[in-house]
Amino acid sequence: MNVIISVIIIGILIVVHEFGHFFCARKMGVRVEKFSLGFGPELFKRKKKGTEYSIAAIPLGGFVKMAGDNLAEYKHAPDEFLSQSPGRRFWIVACGPFLNYLLGFLFFCLVCFLGYPMLTTEVGGLREGFGAKKAGVQVGDKIISIDGEKVTYWEELQKIIFSKEVNDKVVLSVLRNDKEEKIEVVLQADKVNDPLGQEKQVALLGIEQSEEFVEVRHGFLESFILGAKHTGDLTRMILRALWLLVSGRLPFRESVTGVVGIVIVVGEVAKLGFVPILQLVAVLSISLAIFNFLPLPILDGGHIALLALEKIRKKSITAKTEQIIARVGFALLISLVIFVTYNDIVNFFGDKIERFFSK
Repeated sequence: MNVIISVIIIGILIVVHEFGHFFCARKMGVRVEKFSLGFGPELFKRKKKGTEYSIAAIPLGGFVKMAGDNLAEYKHAPDEFLSQSPGRRFWIVACGPFLNYLLGFLFFCLVCFLGYPMLTTEVGGLREGFGAKKAGVQVGDKIISIDGEKVTYWEELQKIIFSKEVNDKVVLSVLRNDKEEKIEVVLQADKVNDPLGQEKQVALLGIEQSEEFVEVRHGFLESFILGAKHTGDLTRMILRALWLLVSGRLPFRESVTGVVGIVIVVGEVAKLGFVPILQLVAVLSISLAIFNFLPLPILDGGHIALLALEKIRKKSITAKTEQIIARVGFALLISLVIFVTYNDIVNFFGDKIERFFSK
């Protein structure tokens, strides 16, 4: 079942991406020769209005073949890709990842509208030596405000506390046995890992979350505003992760996952229900969009970089150079897929494989 759900999710992301190229090419008057979902042996194909639509056996990618989209085949016909100006070709190339980005945003909006679980501010545990326990905070207390600022969810509580300095005093309003009490707590320093695994020092109360959740739903307009916020937050986090990878501060092996990892993650998320799956699709779609905009050969970002170069030089690259770039890009992509797949197997199944061979 996990594999089926994963194939459906990957299929949605691919179809949306390739449809972006297809739709924009058609709007620009470029003839599309083939729209394929997947690679390898073809399971289904049908030709309609000059375009062949096909589904192949390996659903791990797809492509849109446009007339005259490489110099070897280019015949200078007006409906060919290379006959278009660099600006028009930019939009055709960019529309694929742009639609993935838009899909992620819309799915975040849908998640906010349908409802999602949020941790409450109930205290589930107390850390020894920290201010909360010393001040008399108890397990089961529910924090309702910090320095007069109302809090309902754990995320809000963390945001306020993390904005404070070490040794600051905060006044907590807590509900205990249906009665409100005020408790002054001195914040103390500790080191925590952010979502990207980077260690940082923050001020803490010294409390731990409980397992109490509430379902949060938002109105139609508010869902769009929050969807944009989640999209922006995720974009910033992905770009920061890429910078940390490039600068060597984030280990590549521990930070990148492939199809095997996605199948396993989907299996875990599927247990939580439909809305978490939508949230996962949003994250994957936005991640795919940003990845495709990277200026690497084969990727859409690589094509955009070549278009920028053509615009500056006032002429396109030669057919030989185009072939070399395509071959290098393909080799890099295959190498990356192999490495990431191997890495997934080691990360998720390494212990089992080691135990098997040690018998």
